[in-house]
Amino acid sequence: MPSHLEAAIEISLAAGNLLRYHFERRSLEGQSGYDLKTEFNLVTEADRASEKLVVERLREYFPSHSIQAEEGGGQECASEYRWYVDPLDGTTNFAHGYPIWSVTMALEKAGELIVGVVFDPTRNELFACEKGAGAFLNGRRIHVSRVDSLAKSLTCTGFPNDNRSNSANIHYFYQLTVESHGVRRAGSAALDLASTACGRLDAFWEGGLSPWDLAAGKLLVTEAGGACTDTLGRPHSMKSVDILTDNGLLHEEILTRFAEIKRGEVLQTMPGPG
Repeated sequence: MPSHLEAAIEISLAAGNLLRYHFERRSLEGQSGYDLKTEFNLVTEADRASEKLVVERLREYFPSHSIQAEEGGGQECASEYRWYVDPLDGTTNFAHGYPIWSVTMALEKAGELIVGVVFDPTRNELFACEKGAGAFLNGRRIHVSRVDSLAKSLTCTGFPNDNRSNSANIHYFYQLTVESHGVRRAGSAALDLASTACGRLDAFWEGGLSPWDLAAGKLLVTEAGGACTDTLGRPHSMKSVDILTDNGLLHEEILTRFAEIKRGEVLQTMPGPG
């Protein structure tokens, strides 16, 4: 029987290879079909196939564990263990042939995250971590960046699939864009968090994420030496409405800027459309 981390790595690799097959087939045959869960929230055949593989393997190894999976194929059990599974994080990218997507899995024990894996099949990059043991990329230990000011940082965020007109994040996006080396929007929260953990990005924030989107990446960042709260600076939980992760050196500066933006005290006024 594999350990929890060994099982997560094995299953993520298998699911990632399955997704890569679907992605390459999509490239040969033209744009893959997809269904809409809501107006702009896509789901593909690949999402469902990947989730089926992951859930079946988890049930085989850990039949008593609960599984919360994005497409609804999980199971509820009377267990202190709960898996969070996103079988394809970045579905919209995947469906359009944009190669930024991943498989992500995390395990929680009695409310505490203990294992996290994010696999990027397009780059063969496997991010893995275990509580108290550090974070790794393809077996090499990783650390958050040492950038110590917002002005020198490269950050990342995301926007919701639904209720876009109700999201105020464009103001945060704009303000940090004009004050830093830039803000990226890649479309896979799991990979954004993994990039923060290994120092490619200095910070990541987003609202409206589900636990399966962020669980593994959150643990990666903290095991790599970073900080994680909500955007008000409160302890982050799976019920938090948003998340802010960074290298720890930027945390207070970003929280201060977010508070100023929230109060309407921005330093740069967004230009009009003309």
